[in-house]
Amino acid sequence: MPETNDWWRTAVIYQVYPRSFADSTGDGVGDLDGITARLDAIASLGADAVWLSPFYVSPQHDAGYDVADYTDVDPLFGDLASFDRLLARAHELGLRVIVDLVPNHSSSEHPWFRAALAAAPGSPERARYLFRDGRGLVDANGTGDVPPNDWQSVFGGPAWTRVVEADGRPGQWYLHLFDTSQPDFDWSNGEVQAFFLDVLRFWLDRGVDGFRIDVAHGLVKAPGLPDYTPPAGGSMGGDAASAPMWAQPGVHEIYREWRRLVDGYQPPRALVGEAWVQPLSKLANWVRPDELHQTFNFEYLETPWDAAALRAVVDGSLAAFGGVGAPATWVLSNHDVIRHPTRFALVPPPPQGEGLGPRSPHHPDEVVGLRRARAATLFMLALPGSAYLFQGEELGLPEVIDIPDAARQDPTFARTGGASYGRDGARVPIPWTADAPAQGFGPPGAAATGASWLPQPTTWASYARDGQAGVPGSTLELYRAALAARRAHGLGAGALAWLPGDDPHVLAFRSGDVTVVANVGARPVPLPAGEVLVASGPLGEGVIPGDTTVWLLRVE
Repeated sequence: MPETNDWWRTAVIYQVYPRSFADSTGDGVGDLDGITARLDAIASLGADAVWLSPFYVSPQHDAGYDVADYTDVDPLFGDLASFDRLLARAHELGLRVIVDLVPNHSSSEHPWFRAALAAAPGSPERARYLFRDGRGLVDANGTGDVPPNDWQSVFGGPAWTRVVEADGRPGQWYLHLFDTSQPDFDWSNGEVQAFFLDVLRFWLDRGVDGFRIDVAHGLVKAPGLPDYTPPAGGSMGGDAASAPMWAQPGVHEIYREWRRLVDGYQPPRALVGEAWVQPLSKLANWVRPDELHQTFNFEYLETPWDAAALRAVVDGSLAAFGGVGAPATWVLSNHDVIRHPTRFALVPPPPQGEGLGPRSPHHPDEVVGLRRARAATLFMLALPGSAYLFQGEELGLPEVIDIPDAARQDPTFARTGGASYGRDGARVPIPWTADAPAQGFGPPGAAATGASWLPQPTTWASYARDGQAGVPGSTLELYRAALAARRAHGLGAGALAWLPGDDPHVLAFRSGDVTVVANVGARPVPLPAGEVLVASGPLGEGVIPGDTTVWLLRVE
């Protein structure tokens, strides 16, 4: 690939969730060879890079975010040769490849954790993780029968699990901010720090273009692990500035060391953080010049379809990130949140991580949701900075709500006793061909089994890629047109200048030679003069209908 410095500043990065993108074997689970065979579709869309969610060796208790071997591919997805083929093909197509890294926790089946369970309290093996004595009644084993603190797991239930010691007696407790199968590392341990530097080197030497860092704000915990009661609805940190498990100052030195390592590689590589940190002024600390290159803008993702709120978060993002010399990022959907064609039809949407299901009190209108989603996407893609897309959003896929309880696999569903449906609805395998088994998710011909690890709704045939390709007005062609115009007019590198107006439901700005107008309200508004480059929906005679965004070539 040609070297381009700071390519991440304006990149459109397409997230691939490997289990749900393309299945080359017919076992119902997507894999690396399936992704390789479909990379042309991502390149033709107009993306600049691909982000791969985890494909490492894992027992798959949390869809691969429980890693048992950080430097090998799980046989479910292929092997290292499969990865090398994917990387080579992506680079041939001009696509960079970012891989997920999960440093907050490992799998409970990681050799280190197995060694910790076999070792004694106070041992070097246990020091790699957060083992602590319990509180409460001290038993014959010398440790209490109550967890060391009151922390709750993001997935529901206590964040501590008590182990059985080698002699069969109840013993210490270990911390897992997520599932019991995901014990947290102790990042004050130099062995942990050195281990992950080696993991970074392994993939960098293999040729990856960067890393997306899972739970980037959670690695360091407050000294003493004090009790903490989160605000209602909190899950991954949010605006809980004093939460002892999130956004601790010590994380910054970790990323400074990672940045020093990554900066030694050419062509340039990128570090992208998943940091649920508010406000934006605090989030900007993660992307100072000697730390991460980018962090996801979750405050933007969670902003409702409201003109004043959108303008405020855009201004705040550009000011905060620009203040430290970093690019702003924009994102509307990913594997952890309700897909935005559904989310924008819910007022208000449920809290992050709760999900939707058959018994939810929410009843989204798919027509309204898709119209708003298309308008929101077109607005987002015109903003200066880098944009992230989640697989299937270019097809307009809604959240899948009617997944049977027995088919759900997100640990959140089990750990909350079904009170939270979790994230499965965003992770259903995507449809490629309307009339094929598994809607083309699996291999063609005799190898097709029609299997998919999460059930696909029959209504998704109407969203299949083959039915949208080349069809004017389809969501797929909208994305293609928008990404082509974004590139042609340099919008990612542009400078936003708001335009005056007295309609509180309209957002209008200029970037270079393009005027962007988003009608966030319900009533039509006048269409400004200029050549229409892209519109999120049909335009009326001289007007922009409600929930519609348009890009115009500015008339001098």
